[in-house]
Amino acid sequence: MSGNRGCLANSLLFLVIIFIPLVGHIIETFMILEDDHTLAGKILWLVVIWATLPIPVLGPMLYLFFGQKRRRVMFGQPYYQAQSNF
Repeated sequence: MSGNRGCLANSLLFLVIIFIPLVGHIIETFMILEDDHTLAGKILWLVVIWATLPIPVLGPMLYLFFGQKRRRVMFGQPYYQAQSNF
């Protein structure tokens, strides 16, 4: 699933984070665990997301903007166009 996330999935996730913060935190946790970060990176992102629970939008938004690999999230381009490196 992590390789197939595109602009639409991130946009929907952003809306969930804004309107249903606890569900957004849980979804983000699964996203972090399946992404290809190091163990220290995964732990750091989990701390960032769950420590900012008093301000529920901050941690997940930081991960969506800065934590994902740039080669997978190409805004403004169709997903199939980003996969042309085969």
